[in-house]
Amino acid sequence: MLQTLKDWDRELFIWLNSLGLEHWDNFWLFITQIESWIALFIYFFILIFHFYSFRKALVVLFFLFAATGITIVFTDFTKEMVARLRPNNVDSIREAIRVLQSPTNYSFFSGHASSSFAITTFVVLSLRKYHSYVYLFYIWPLLFVMSRIYVGVHYSSDLLAGALVGASIACLAWWLCKKILGRF
Repeated sequence: MLQTLKDWDRELFIWLNSLGLEHWDNFWLFITQIESWIALFIYFFILIFHFYSFRKALVVLFFLFAATGITIVFTDFTKEMVARLRPNNVDSIREAIRVLQSPTNYSFFSGHASSSFAITTFVVLSLRKYHSYVYLFYIWPLLFVMSRIYVGVHYSSDLLAGALVGASIACLAWWLCKKILGRF
């Protein structure tokens, strides 16, 4: 059963990766870089300081950074424990896929997925009572994680697991943050 799931995951990755067109390579290489999203992070900060008093905004930011940090540490720990090779490092499929990046660390689970979903979920939870448009922020992690298949470095299960872990840590962090904010 587990081998069947791995086979499906590999085949899905190969199929999705094969949909890539050379014409779009620069776009997806831009999307996959964290630096490309700095303006969005600045916007998150502005919104938090706009909707919260200065002291409360600092508390919200503390928990946002804590959630992100915990997510990154947990992701790195899990990658080392699971030690799943990235698709671009698997000889049996390397010739069948498009590879635009060649990281050598492990694949499971995706740090791009876990960190982007942790950040976005926490920001959405902290701002949802002020505006319903905040759910559009999920466009960022969806593009961000899809870029990882396009550039040839993550399986779909890496992305799904990373997204679930990041969102879960963000929910826990927001729950704790609300308790602290309730004391103000």
